[in-house]
Amino acid sequence: MLKIKDDVDLKELEKFGFEAEECPNGVIRYRKTIYEDDDLAYFYLDIYDCDREFDSIWGTGHKNFIDIEFLFDLIQAGLVEKVEE
Repeated sequence: MLKIKDDVDLKELEKFGFEAEECPNGVIRYRKTIYEDDDLAYFYLDIYDCDREFDSIWGTGHKNFIDIEFLFDLIQAGLVEKVEE
């Protein structure tokens, strides 16, 4: 599983197009819109400050994908680590 390293300030994600939003339970969600066509076709990549793990949310009628170059940019910037589940 991939996650953002513990020593990384999550505000760094904003440099890569993530937007921070406080959830009703007080958790901060950083969301990157990967694909959005309408209310039924979308794909978001979320990272929550409580666990720093990558989470994806998608609608119907689309292809589930993450831009490999985008993920590579996060890895090259030293933000991502692989951890055991």
